Amino acid sequence: MTGDYARLSINQQTVKQLPLPELTEHLARLGVPGVGLWRGPVREYGPERAARLVRDAGLTVTSLCRGGFLTDPGAQARERALADNRRALDEAAALGTGVLVLVAGGLPPGSRDLPGARERIADALGELAPYARERGVTLAVEPLHPMYAADRCAVSTLGQALDLAERFPAAEVGVAVDTYHLWWDDGLARQIARAGRGGRIALFQVADWVTPLPEGVLTGRGQLGDGVIDLRGLRAQADAAGYAGPVEVEIFNEGLWARDGARVLAETAERYVRHVR
Repeated sequence: MTGDYARLSINQQTVKQLPLPELTEHLARLGVPGVGLWRGPVREYGPERAARLVRDAGLTVTSLCRGGFLTDPGAQARERALADNRRALDEAAALGTGVLVLVAGGLPPGSRDLPGARERIADALGELAPYARERGVTLAVEPLHPMYAADRCAVSTLGQALDLAERFPAAEVGVAVDTYHLWWDDGLARQIARAGRGGRIALFQVADWVTPLPEGVLTGRGQLGDGVIDLRGLRAQADAAGYAGPVEVEIFNEGLWARDGARVLAETAERYVRHVR
């Protein structure tokens, strides 16, 4: 591991074309110490087996994504969501990560009630927070860009995420700060400082915003340095707020997925040093 990469983690969705064994091998070879994992590939591989693979490569799992989708008002749907999030917490604990990222869920079909959706998220967090503490895992509420409010996440700003998280102990519920989703907010610096004062920043993630957006906004994140976000400036704000954890690169991009994964990893590590560190 070089000093340049000491805090670097690369989320497996950035190079989802690489199976987990190849991903860990290439990260170890590069000297990148962290990896963010997703539940689907982990469950296919097996959480315990995945944990051994990562550990044997000398890597740390910096986060597991994702839990959440907690806004359906139906009793059965709510119980299913809570049960799935408990399983996700178990998986995070098995992987040895202290962070489960939550994409909280959007508006239920037919609803226009964003405040009501957020209250259901808060109610669900109240159910899950004690279980998270038992597992030694923090629930990291991730605010998503407002374009996702209807179908994926009723939490659109860091302030909204903190309003939810601060109802609970910081060890149980924190926030994930993702530059792609939050860079546009003129109150972001104030909210990052607020999150830092409360010890609420569970994870800091980076990706760039490119224009025009590619078709399909879910896969429109830009490689570091290709867009308009002041990535280093936002990282510095998080550091100034007291965050000293990993900086996780999470990029959903069809162009990157079509390329050789090892080359994408090397490029991403180089871009991290040039634009983020």
